[in-house]
Amino acid sequence: MNFLDWRLRSTTVTNREHTLIVGVVNVTPDSFSDGGDFSKMDEAIAHGRLLAAQGADIVDVGGESTRPGAAPVAADLESSRVVPVVRALAGDGIIVSVDTTKATVAAEAVAAGAEIVNDISALSDPEMAAVVADSGAGVVLMHMQGIPRTMQIDPQYDDVVAEVGDWLAALAESAESSGIAPDRICLDPGIGFGKTIYHNLRLLGDLHALTAIGYPLLIGVSRKSFIGAIAGIPEARNRDVATAATTALGVAAGVIGVRVHDVPGNRQSARVSDAIVRSRILDEVGG
Repeated sequence: MNFLDWRLRSTTVTNREHTLIVGVVNVTPDSFSDGGDFSKMDEAIAHGRLLAAQGADIVDVGGESTRPGAAPVAADLESSRVVPVVRALAGDGIIVSVDTTKATVAAEAVAAGAEIVNDISALSDPEMAAVVADSGAGVVLMHMQGIPRTMQIDPQYDDVVAEVGDWLAALAESAESSGIAPDRICLDPGIGFGKTIYHNLRLLGDLHALTAIGYPLLIGVSRKSFIGAIAGIPEARNRDVATAATTALGVAAGVIGVRVHDVPGNRQSARVSDAIVRSRILDEVGG
């Protein structure tokens, strides 16, 4: 079991006591999971506050859909969606992550109080590394084969676990070379991003190989289509129980956190799983 600290802009989080719950706020009109329910600023702020009240350790705010086939959003529009929400939630003392691939949006969000930059494109913007390094923000770097618009057309791997693991390790090394402190880096295998159902299952079934890289690992499986296909649940909103099964697997593998839409249900799953995992460790050390 990997108990790790993750240093953010002005605080440090850890999975030493429990696995972190990262609640999702999509300030978009076209999210696959909530269909634009929180596309208005006031609704998004209220939802972020609700997630924190329900037990989310971090609230992740995004203004651009990353579902398969999604079109990009201009930086100024994305900023107008997320920055006021970040500012309001951070002002309440909530640890906020901004989900963006754009350095300008990240810089504005960090200035508004964001502690984390969650970048699914893994520093593809040439200015992003400097924004993260200079601000001291925590960063999530994710693996993705392709881009959201095309990533699910025909993803190919010889050994998905080995290839994703090697890519993440090399990415972390590159981020450090760009000036980002190693204890500020968190990795994400990118479940559902350029992967088939089989690829996703292999990654989830061997998360220990990815936590063994040595950096905190965050997983985002919530409501994704492949668990709907497996469980026979076509409607994304109805996949929260199926998501909770992946949360338990993540806890057992030592991930630092799970990114979810349903905070109460996944928090229950995580806390029970946390207790089971920690009881084994206590027994091993004579606790």
